[in-house]
Amino acid sequence: MIATVVSMLGVVLFGGAFLCAVGVIAASVVPQWQRIARLASGQVETAFSPLSELASAERRIAVRRWASAPVPAGVRRLRAVA
Repeated sequence: MIATVVSMLGVVLFGGAFLCAVGVIAASVVPQWQRIARLASGQVETAFSPLSELASAERRIAVRRWASAPVPAGVRRLRAVA
């Protein structure tokens, strides 16, 4: 009787742990399944270079700030003379 209860407890405990592990693996794989399939089929991803993206974004921001800055009066006067 006790052996049956212990074995049932073991089945329930390890079965629950197994289901939890399967759930965690599925939750981590499902959002990336298309990417995993592409990589498995041999398609190489393009390299992600955050520093070059950041540098070009910084240049765009600097140009916009420079273009929107008011022109000093001295420069405006020199442009009018020219």
